[in-house]
Amino acid sequence: MSTPPLPQPGTWIRGITIRQPWATCILAGKDVENRPRPWSWRGWLLLHAGLRIERTPLRDPLVATAIRGRRLETGAVIGVARLTDCHQDAEGAARCSRWAQPDAWHLVLTDVYELALPIPIEAGALGPWRPTQDLVDQVRLQLPHLHAPEGTP
Repeated sequence: MSTPPLPQPGTWIRGITIRQPWATCILAGKDVENRPRPWSWRGWLLLHAGLRIERTPLRDPLVATAIRGRRLETGAVIGVARLTDCHQDAEGAARCSRWAQPDAWHLVLTDVYELALPIPIEAGALGPWRPTQDLVDQVRLQLPHLHAPEGTP
């Protein structure tokens, strides 16, 4: 008996490109990613570390503590996470996370898994992008439990 093929990767998983050190912070427990616009996508995301490293955040104690002892990979998929919500904090309300920036849309990330071997890929985009089947297959070699949700076309 053969295993049924997974749905096309663009239907159940997306990629997100995040500059360093923020991408590594997510692997270390950063639970929101701040974006200028809301996202309607919910589900699995490949965490792609962009080609650039922002130097100013490296001096922030929260960031410095999160990345201490970690390599800041660039131009590679370094993990996966599940995007479960996207919201803005109400004006005057407490922040939903110590990582949440005011006036930003907060992508809420759970179920974060780091890849033991980053997968080089230079392409990416600010919004959710569709990974190739080959890229998804490479990720699943390291995370065999990662699969499309039941009932996904």
